Amino acid sequence: MFILMVVVFVLGYTAIALEHPIKVDKAASALMIGSLTWVIYILGSADILNLGFSRAWEDFKSALPADALSNPKETAEHIHDFIVHNEIGHHLGEISQILFFLLGAMTIVEIVDQYQGFKVITDKIKTTNKVKLLWILSILTFFMSAALDNLTTTIVLVALLRKLIADKETRWFFASMVILAANAGGAWSPIGDVTTIMLWIGGQVTAANIIAMVIFPSLVTMAIPVILLSFTMKGNVERPVLDGSANKDFTTEKERLFILILGVSALLFVPVFKTLTHLPPYMGMLLGLSVLWVVTEIMARGKSAEDQRRRSVVAILSKVDVPTVLFFLGILSAVASLQSAGHLDLLAGFLDEKLGNIYLINGAIGILSSIVDNVPLVAGA
Repeated sequence: MFILMVVVFVLGYTAIALEHPIKVDKAASALMIGSLTWVIYILGSADILNLGFSRAWEDFKSALPADALSNPKETAEHIHDFIVHNEIGHHLGEISQILFFLLGAMTIVEIVDQYQGFKVITDKIKTTNKVKLLWILSILTFFMSAALDNLTTTIVLVALLRKLIADKETRWFFASMVILAANAGGAWSPIGDVTTIMLWIGGQVTAANIIAMVIFPSLVTMAIPVILLSFTMKGNVERPVLDGSANKDFTTEKERLFILILGVSALLFVPVFKTLTHLPPYMGMLLGLSVLWVVTEIMARGKSAEDQRRRSVVAILSKVDVPTVLFFLGILSAVASLQSAGHLDLLAGFLDEKLGNIYLINGAIGILSSIVDNVPLVAGA
């Protein structure tokens, strides 16, 4: 059963990696392995825990009376209590904090987007020179991803590229640089990437330290490719011809600017909230969302029925990428089962014994993350 848990995880992860060829959404595969690994764990719990690889079980046993595991019936009851009440409850609490944080952040960004808040930024970009445009977009992406998260920033900037560049191949080239800049920008912010959110919420890093120690390496990671490309790129880009509906505004310039400032402020408020209150970051995110929600409800008063429909946060919630949240739920749940059963402790011991150097271990994880998703790797690390 111990090995079967790994087999199910690997098969499920293979399905996630082959999402497009097999035409099965990765969220479905993630939820399946997130459930099946726990089912296998509890069905074979006695044999799995008797292997002695689970540090959590050893800690749980040490808190029990000396004769608590004296007969099979009591042992089975304690094992059931350990997995169902102790481990699942503990891991579900940690996972829920991450998911509520993500859901709040994604909703805030979606509200800003639906209110055309990002148009305030995109309307300022007038140049058609390839080199200038590359620098503007890279720097903009780098800092936006630190505040909005790299996935959201990439989505916003790729949508922007459709309005700035007509040629598809040129647009792909710029999109590649946007992805690189977004990943570099998200790495130095506690809210810039799912993995940094996980580490920050888990208490492994602090907001001040990750910014101070990672911002310069991240900036170099973004700047070097841009500098090299600046010597090879020439000419101007052609702007696409947009029809009237694409340019139609249903918000005023003041409304767009106000919602943009309020939305970004809500996101940037989260680290301050955590520092001042010591409460989990997701509470700060939900507080910021609630303020933005109330403000938009007030702004929608007196508008036409069509405008009220567009401005309704209830309607905007339907546009939030819920499958991504469910994907993280499944992956983190599966990793939690492997952690509880002792697989991750075994892997950590193996890496420490064979590599023995924190930089080599980090390098191995980094190389592996270019092949597989970085979320389970960080969760496992």
